[in-house]
Amino acid sequence: MISSEILKKYRAQLLSVPKNKLLFNEGGPANNYFQVESGQVRMYILNPDGQEFTQGIFNAGDSFGEPAVLGEFPYPSSAIAVRQSKIWRLPKPDFMQLLKENFDIHLHIDRVLCQRLQYKAMILTEVSSYDPEHRLMTILNYFKSKLSNDKSDEEMIVPFTRQQLADMTGLRVETVIRTIKKMEAEGKLSLEDKKIKL
Repeated sequence: MISSEILKKYRAQLLSVPKNKLLFNEGGPANNYFQVESGQVRMYILNPDGQEFTQGIFNAGDSFGEPAVLGEFPYPSSAIAVRQSKIWRLPKPDFMQLLKENFDIHLHIDRVLCQRLQYKAMILTEVSSYDPEHRLMTILNYFKSKLSNDKSDEEMIVPFTRQQLADMTGLRVETVIRTIKKMEAEGKLSLEDKKIKL
């Protein structure tokens, strides 16, 4: 996460973004670095059948879209505000200048990108090789470890809807619902007010 003071110094703008507002489209020119100040952003692609596949969900402090900026290729997916959000937008020339003058920030972004590559490799393996239960447990355990700061013994309410889980795993929402019910019956997870608890 780049501090707001540094972002302001390099002429970033803090945008107020309403729910369901597109920040950029798949195939569009990668002209800006984005960082969530508050709210939530989802990046997704559409397959040839029109089904959405979620590439990532970004919360306060998370940046998104920077691989295309650094790699000088069009955005490979679209980004949309999941709810009312405040988003920093920094034009590419200013972002590149920021990286040149702040090696520690450059290194941090490199680490973030490597973690995303690890996540994408995991998802690719899951989607291409495993049954629905395995896919769901892998992604649920991944987010539990990420969101609970590696306190794997603590219970966690999963902050995603069945539809979001379907979009992240390439499954149909009906399959996710059926699989979650089966996993609950087997004691692999529990439901609390319709929320998944691990």
